[in-house]
Amino acid sequence: LHGHTGSVYSIAVSADGSRIASGSADQTIRIWSSYTGETTVGPLVGHTDQINSIAFSPHGRLLASGSDDHSVRIWDMETGLQVGLPLLGHLNSVRSVAFSHNDERIVSGSLDGTVRGWNVITGQSISKCSIGCGVLSVAFAPDGKYIISGSGDRKVRILDAETLGIVREPLEGHDSWVWAVAYSPDGKRIVSGSGDQTIRVWDAETGETVLGPLRGHAATVYSVAFSPDATGSRIVSGSQDGTIRIWDAHTGTTV
Repeated sequence: LHGHTGSVYSIAVSADGSRIASGSADQTIRIWSSYTGETTVGPLVGHTDQINSIAFSPHGRLLASGSDDHSVRIWDMETGLQVGLPLLGHLNSVRSVAFSHNDERIVSGSLDGTVRGWNVITGQSISKCSIGCGVLSVAFAPDGKYIISGSGDRKVRILDAETLGIVREPLEGHDSWVWAVAYSPDGKRIVSGSGDQTIRVWDAETGETVLGPLRGHAATVYSVAFSPDATGSRIVSGSQDGTIRIWDAHTGTTV
């Protein structure tokens, strides 16, 4: 799919699988048909620096984006227009954005060391958590009750989605920055990828490592995800080593 004039740093797929969104260093977002590969909406213009993260709302009506320009923006997927004003409050690059399960909130993580929660309707920042080091990845639990974050202090944190208060002690084990985090579809496990070239799977309730560290990548793991089946039986990871790996999420073996 050609059209961007700079590096593509983030992609997202709509819940119904019909659309792909891409965010780029060219400061634009494009929406593509997953069936034809044609650009159907965009380029969406508004950010003034590279776009690091994009996320569809669960119902597919909206898209959120986070950028090095310190802002989060919301876009209407039918018109391609920006919804409201930029969401401002972060003091450094916004590295990750995610929608809640009901489309009502957005969470963002920034290199300013904070996680912020936003009201989608009003655009107001409704909660904030100061972690003290760069936040590289955030994700909602499937039921919307919790948020996880991965950060530069090598830790994974579980936060209350309403207040952004820290629920329990940080999950520790990685030896470098945690670049990517994700929940399993049933909300029982968390997966993380790190600059230490490994992947870990954690019990979301106890915080214990239940699998890993999974070794195989030869460079930083920048992206991880569970497969969408009920229990998340597979994990996929993408690394700076130029490879994608698929793992059995129960045994840790490379599939």
